[in-house]
Amino acid sequence: MDKKIELGKYKKPSNEEIRQKLTDDQYNVTQKNYTEPPFDNEYWNNMDKGIYVDVVTGIPLFISADKFESGCGWPSFTKPIDKELIVYKRDRSFGMERTEVRSRNSDSHLGHVFNDGPIEDGGLRYCVNSAALKFIPLSQMEKEGYGEFIQLIK
Repeated sequence: MDKKIELGKYKKPSNEEIRQKLTDDQYNVTQKNYTEPPFDNEYWNNMDKGIYVDVVTGIPLFISADKFESGCGWPSFTKPIDKELIVYKRDRSFGMERTEVRSRNSDSHLGHVFNDGPIEDGGLRYCVNSAALKFIPLSQMEKEGYGEFIQLIK
């Protein structure tokens, strides 16, 4: 079951603030549509319990309960917390036909969604750049303001 999240609670900072807040890799991925290298990024093999939020706005996007090992080298999820928070765009770059996924409230590039995920979980694989995400461990979620999402993980 999707959890509805209030967009207005998570405001997009100015481009100048984004530039100051993010590392070069985070900025290039989220604002310039770059892709980080597979198997050489922060969360590809993180299986700790917690929540993944938009690195730009902090809006909750994915939870660890929906993360799985896909073998692609990037964090993979079966679904977002709230499908309304994701914008889907046709991507024909690099001679491929793909569906790009972006964070609705920040317009940040997250990655792509594919139809090769676990069948029993809907068949989708949200392949997301670690640089587009900030991971909040379960033990820190209440302190960081994400306590309402704890029941989705336990």
